[in-house]
Amino acid sequence: MAAAAAVEAAAPMGALWGLVHDFVVGQQEGPADQVAADVKSGNYTVLQVVEALGSSLENPEPRTRARAIQLLSQVLLHCHTLLLEKEVVHLILFYENRLKDHHLVIPSVLQGLKALSLCVALPPGLAVSVLKAIFQEVHVQSLPQVDRHTVYNIITNFMRTREEELKSLGADFTFGFIQVMDGEKDPRNLLVAFRIVHDLISRDYSLGPFVEELFEVTSCYFPIDFTPPPNDPHGIQREDLILSLRAVLASTPRFAEFLLPLLIEKVDSEVLSAKLDSLQTLNACCAVYGQKELKDFLPSLWASIRREVFQTASERVEAEGLAALHSLTACLSRSVLRADAEDLLDSFLSNILQDCRHHLCEPDMKLVWPSAKLLQAAAGASARACDSVTSNVLPLLLEQFHKHSQSSQRRTILEMLLGFLKLQQKWSYEDKDQRPLNGFKDQLCSLVFMALTDPSTQLQLVGIRTLTVLGAQPDLLSYEDLELAVGHLYRLSFLKEDSQSWVAALEASGTLAALYPVAFSSHLVPKLAEELRVGESNLTNGDEPTQCSRHLCCLQALSAVSTHPSIVKETLPLLLQHLWQVNRGNMVAQSSDVIAVCQSLRQMAEKCQQDPESCWYFHQTAIPCLLALAVQASMPEKEPSVLRKVLLEDEVLAAMVSVIGTATTHLSPELAAQSVTHIVPLFLDGNVSFLPENSFPSRFQPFQDGSSGQRRLIALLMAFVCSLPRNVEIPQLNQLMRELLELSCCHSCPFSSTAAAKCFAGLLNKHPAGQQLDEFLQLAVDKVEAGLGSGPCRSQAFTLLLWVTKALVLRYHPLSSCLTARLMGLLSDPELGPAAADGFSLLMSDCTDVLTRAGHAEVRIMFRQRFFTDNVPALVQGFHAAPQAFPFFTDVKPNYLKGLSHVLNRLPKPVLLPELPTLLSLLLEALSCPDCVVQLSTLSCLQPLLLEAPQVMSLHVDTLVTKFLNLSSSPSMAVRIAALQCMHALTRLPTPVLLPYKPQVIRALAKPLDDKKRLVRKEAVSARGEWFLLGSPGS
Repeated sequence: MAAAAAVEAAAPMGALWGLVHDFVVGQQEGPADQVAADVKSGNYTVLQVVEALGSSLENPEPRTRARAIQLLSQVLLHCHTLLLEKEVVHLILFYENRLKDHHLVIPSVLQGLKALSLCVALPPGLAVSVLKAIFQEVHVQSLPQVDRHTVYNIITNFMRTREEELKSLGADFTFGFIQVMDGEKDPRNLLVAFRIVHDLISRDYSLGPFVEELFEVTSCYFPIDFTPPPNDPHGIQREDLILSLRAVLASTPRFAEFLLPLLIEKVDSEVLSAKLDSLQTLNACCAVYGQKELKDFLPSLWASIRREVFQTASERVEAEGLAALHSLTACLSRSVLRADAEDLLDSFLSNILQDCRHHLCEPDMKLVWPSAKLLQAAAGASARACDSVTSNVLPLLLEQFHKHSQSSQRRTILEMLLGFLKLQQKWSYEDKDQRPLNGFKDQLCSLVFMALTDPSTQLQLVGIRTLTVLGAQPDLLSYEDLELAVGHLYRLSFLKEDSQSWVAALEASGTLAALYPVAFSSHLVPKLAEELRVGESNLTNGDEPTQCSRHLCCLQALSAVSTHPSIVKETLPLLLQHLWQVNRGNMVAQSSDVIAVCQSLRQMAEKCQQDPESCWYFHQTAIPCLLALAVQASMPEKEPSVLRKVLLEDEVLAAMVSVIGTATTHLSPELAAQSVTHIVPLFLDGNVSFLPENSFPSRFQPFQDGSSGQRRLIALLMAFVCSLPRNVEIPQLNQLMRELLELSCCHSCPFSSTAAAKCFAGLLNKHPAGQQLDEFLQLAVDKVEAGLGSGPCRSQAFTLLLWVTKALVLRYHPLSSCLTARLMGLLSDPELGPAAADGFSLLMSDCTDVLTRAGHAEVRIMFRQRFFTDNVPALVQGFHAAPQAFPFFTDVKPNYLKGLSHVLNRLPKPVLLPELPTLLSLLLEALSCPDCVVQLSTLSCLQPLLLEAPQVMSLHVDTLVTKFLNLSSSPSMAVRIAALQCMHALTRLPTPVLLPYKPQVIRALAKPLDDKKRLVRKEAVSARGEWFLLGSPGS
């Protein structure tokens, strides 16, 4: 029995010895993994592996010993978690002893120590012992890169798990690491070494007397000058090294006396990258430095920063210099002062003011703006700095404004002043009387009002911005100041001929009205109301266009100031009352007048979206009024009124749709549910009880044999129900959907049928999946198929198909693929083919009135990409399968090209680029299509591809040049412009490919230089200039 057991035990050991022999003597690599796997699975122990390696470990040949230790180390790397504490002790003693061995053995020994440094069972004291042995026995920098990296890993592992033990070494550990790192050049190792140094400092290891040595061993790499080799598999970038080294240099104030002179030296050098790196490092250092560290270097630092901002040609250097000055000032501001200590902040700011102040008196000289930027960078660092600089600079700038009379000089001074005023907004003052601006308030207001009355538009614009900043200062402006400001803004709001000042005045009015609603309600709104009444009178009398222009400005000013709930309650009734005047026939109104009012209402609705109270007030006030006006206008009259019919025009109804949709999208579900119980019964049952002035001459029945005028109002129902949150229940939904479906195929009024189709599609898109949705879809499919047969409703049935398809495509409904296939089949229809091709543009585009994300539609991400993947192959196949007629483009092939062009034009370019080689030939063929829509869509698709895929496009350069030049003479101005833009983009292709065509192109582009349209001539000049420069030096 005993003999049998011995034989059985010897068998696996024999296998182990065989694996060891194959690895050590046979130089095979596979056995190491096999041994490690066997140890991990419990077939062998580490002790058995050592026994099997016994003679090899003591072999007189260094290479054999190295292979043996390599095998043991690889096993330990895989199995270090299985080791017992006793085994770890013996292994570490063994490996420490082998550090004295031949240099060929050292790499394998380090791998073993790396494995042991990961052991949880490592007894106390051994980490210190290992590192002492490495520091004493190994000259690290003479090792290959991978072995040096192993040493850094051992140190990192011990610092992570044995921190207290290593700290017991004191400064010896720091000195030992300095010796290890000194002379390191490989960027892979430097990243690890910099991280170790940072941890040494941040975790409070003892640096002892070696602070300067540690600084020297790291700062020798500053500034980093490293260019990664091409196709570098390690992916180390220069920026990685810069940030890692910066974290070290800026980690402790103890480096300051050595680092700051180095930074000053590098900032003063001629190397741009060194300047940038030094300024950014200084910026980082200021976060940990105090006055003590900076004191001796402040004059030199200021001199270097000032020179860079004054003299540099690089905007980046200027920006970094200003950031560094800001950080220096912030550092000096936050340092705690002793009672007897010198206030370095005051002296530092005094130097800055002394060097920059006099330049502010020369608004025409080039140093005025650099000086202002330096002062603003310092002032923006702290409240103390801001007060100090502002109290010195504001009197000077106020004096200079009055001393200089030219508008350009005054604009420069006021812009500088504006910069300092903006800085005041960063700081809050508990005592308002301590605010530095209080003493200058009257002078500032006087100066701003002078700017607002100056004939120079640019000075007015700066004045408006300055007024807005002053107004944003809490409790600064008095009531009298606000009254004057409102008066100026009122005047500027009617400078329609100067659009810049006009737009800026409206924006400022909106901003200040939200802060001072009482002042604007008292002084501006009454003036605008009076102006509106005067405008109504002028419209009634049919006065000249100038008065009409003032009238439009007034409408826009009313919406601009509606930024506070209390003001909305005054301005909204004014606009609605204005519409009632149109309806009563008291004004000679055109559709443009009503559209202008609706645009103002929409802008007001957008401003109300930010405040739930205002949003609900606008909704419950404006929408019933708009519906009442529209219903009143749709009623039959004995004597038809042109004035009322204005409200039923397509453009006016579209403007109303925009107002109603905007007023509905931000309603809470609870409030929306209240509103829907009134508006849906209005259209289904004629319930007008909630409308103002609701005594109408006849019933409102847009669905039940209503007049054409009443049916047109379905667009307003669409705007409301298609903007509701998805979880709002719509009453009588089944009846509503059937009525909409019926009206959508009514051929007597295309506007009404399209609105009904869009409304039906919008409701379908939001409807939850289930039996009712399936029933609605089946009804729609039946209606479409019945309508697409011969008859007068084919066009309406096609429109219904298009909108239902879009509704389902957006939500990834399974039926969308069937409907898209049906739509694709219509491309070969002689009557509906062109419309079906344009339908692909609708499917891929974002709508503005229905099926929008803002209107809570279900729009899945990447629906365009999915549509492209599912349908473009069928479009391409359909194009090739379509019969070819003569002439070529008199049949259905152009329909497929147009549809394809629309899909590709709206597809994200990263999705299109991989498919470009297979689709480019079709796009080029589409350029020969006589349809201007196809040409424009294809050109719009090709232009970005010329910039993003030049290699693919250059294969077709001959065809591209020919077709683009032909289209530059197109009858359509838009096509000519797009073709010239493509000619311009062609110059981004490789120059050798283009040079043979240069003379031909330059000659051909001479013709559009004489085009009758200025925009075409502009593009021709730009494109021809690029072709002239093609191949020239520096191009």
